[in-house]
Amino acid sequence: MTDDASGAEWRGDVPERPGDVPKRRGDVPEVHDRWLLVSVAGVLSFVAMLDMNIVNVALADISEGLGVSSATAQWAVLGYQLPVVALLLPVGHWLDDMSVRPALLAATAGFGLCGALAAASPWAFWLIAARIGQGACGAVLFVLMPVLAVRSVRPELRGRAMSVPATLGPLGAVVGPAVGGLLLDHLCWRWIFLVKIPLCLVALAVVWRAMPRGGRLRGPDRRSLVDTALVATGVTILLLSLTLGSDAPAWLALVLVAVPPLWWWLRGPGGRPVTGLLRAAGLLRVHGAVLALAVGFAAMHYVVALRLQRDEDVSATTTGLTVLAFPLGMGLAGPLGGRLADRYGARPVAVTGAALTATGLLLLVLPGDGWSPPEVAWRLVLAGIGMGLTGGPTQALVMGAAPPGRAATVGSTVQLARSLGFTLGPALATAAWRLTGPDGGARTGLALAATAACLAVPLLALPARGPANLPGSATDAAPAAPR
Repeated sequence: MTDDASGAEWRGDVPERPGDVPKRRGDVPEVHDRWLLVSVAGVLSFVAMLDMNIVNVALADISEGLGVSSATAQWAVLGYQLPVVALLLPVGHWLDDMSVRPALLAATAGFGLCGALAAASPWAFWLIAARIGQGACGAVLFVLMPVLAVRSVRPELRGRAMSVPATLGPLGAVVGPAVGGLLLDHLCWRWIFLVKIPLCLVALAVVWRAMPRGGRLRGPDRRSLVDTALVATGVTILLLSLTLGSDAPAWLALVLVAVPPLWWWLRGPGGRPVTGLLRAAGLLRVHGAVLALAVGFAAMHYVVALRLQRDEDVSATTTGLTVLAFPLGMGLAGPLGGRLADRYGARPVAVTGAALTATGLLLLVLPGDGWSPPEVAWRLVLAGIGMGLTGGPTQALVMGAAPPGRAATVGSTVQLARSLGFTLGPALATAAWRLTGPDGGARTGLALAATAACLAVPLLALPARGPANLPGSATDAAPAAPR
């Protein structure tokens, strides 16, 4: 599947309003619906998010296999998570003026190669270095996936396309521990790093054949390197404080150390265009909703699993099956959310989904002492359906409002908001649990998760102010019916 304009640099220009006829801009070919590329975006989103959690279950085996302490083994997880989140904003700025194809090929190949190097690790230092490299490639994938999906279809199909990576990505995060457990039970910890390589190879083959050739990778300039150092330093310290603070609250003091580099970046030539872009495009509220929903999802996932095993004496297998009710609902509703967004508009569908998620989480606060797995599971299904309805439309709202040439920056900011929410949720739930004690800790943590989800509803419901809401915008209005 190659484009009819072979050799042209594919930037996926799309018309600004539903119903417009795609135009050729210079040497850019017309847009055709490439659902195979949308599928690649979904698969790579799944793979990149899977790696966020799949290694957690293997830390004890890695510690024993490499003869290192559990604290050192923990860096097999942190070595991936930290560069993924810390590099999102610099990578987004870097990719704005670059062709998608060469960046995607390089990131996917690097991700798979670093996975193979991690699996072959003879020493802990080797493993950590491979995971850091994999995290850097993962940051590129996280930024490119929504860009690839939104540029592969016409605007009237944007919601359907965005629902693919928006659904498969979080599903990867949820099923990661289950997949890792199966691999550990039947093989060894090294297979946790190898299991994703076949998917990377398939993605490479599809991208190589389906995307028109053209463009090349360019290195960042000196200004970009300074911005990268500031953002990466601040975000890394922030994530470390939140992650380590779950076990030792004293680590939360590191948040103060993260403020100066992030402040310098925000006030400098690197940060001002990003904040100005979000304000001008009317995206700050949507980013707040993404952050709030991620906090609610992550806090709920942490508290439910902990309470079922610790307070209700439910087995690990039953707990895992119960928690899987959430991704089940999410997976079922994700494609529906995209279709509804294309028919009725992204905003009303996103608001409805956020309200369902908030309702499901609020119902988790009510059962009191009656916490049997079936009672928990149907509430998780409801919350998961809401999250599935919200994911694609929210991504469509964000990417649809991105100005020309700034899609990668907008994609990086929304991914950063979601990643920070996933990290902040368990940290806040742990703090709430400790403040209220073992008796009311679970209910307080769930109340926190429900409150965060409830906050997302008005943030999505209030129309954004900015160019995204000008008459004829595809962001809020229901797109024209497909011809």
